[in-house]
Amino acid sequence: MRIDLNCDLGEGMGADAELMPLITSANIACGSHAGDAATMKAAVDLARQHGVAIGAHPGFADRDGFGRRDETVGAADARKIVSDQIRALQEVAHAAGARVTHVKPHGALYNMAARDVVLARAIAEAVRDCDPALVLVGLAGSHLVAEAGPCGLRAAAEAFADRRYQPNGLLVPRSEPHAVLVDEADVAAQAVGLARDGRVVAVDGTVLGIRADTLCVHGDGARAVDALRVVRAALAASGVVVRPFVEPS
Repeated sequence: MRIDLNCDLGEGMGADAELMPLITSANIACGSHAGDAATMKAAVDLARQHGVAIGAHPGFADRDGFGRRDETVGAADARKIVSDQIRALQEVAHAAGARVTHVKPHGALYNMAARDVVLARAIAEAVRDCDPALVLVGLAGSHLVAEAGPCGLRAAAEAFADRRYQPNGLLVPRSEPHAVLVDEADVAAQAVGLARDGRVVAVDGTVLGIRADTLCVHGDGARAVDALRVVRAALAASGVVVRPFVEPS
């Protein structure tokens, strides 16, 4: 049993140096919903130091809403949003002697693409046009994962250790109470259930079968470092090996 552990970093939360040694893949904000050239470089340097795979984390240019508010966006605009941000991180990574290995859309863009096949296809096309060797990370069972293959991309199905699920397999919106798991023991238990057993309990008690290549623990939580430490210990105790889904450069 093996799983990748990813975290969204370079978002100005101040804990990147503590989080990076605990993960195997980093999704780095590309200067739109958060971050800038300096934070991208700092995150890339940390990832190289710890042997962590480098991913682009493109989102809507909505800093006030942290890229978590739905926007009306057409396919052409979505392709440009994603490709511009991937290329920005690729430039920073190349200058540091590294490479970008994967792309995980951020926030509202990610969740909208999980539900909208047209948007998912546009994102996949943008990723392919930047580099067909990039892996597209999307919510397990969603359109984003399904559209990777037809565009010639490899997909990595993602599940969340610190988010609650709806019975349809989508995440509970952050606007709803208890959408985010905050207790480290709960996060660790959900991580083990997903990685070892391939299942998670939805908010109504439904048991969902989920095959995941990577687990996310959000880096912007106040207790993210503690949560990841507990998750790593719980996975090891359960016989789950933590490895990146794509080897870093």
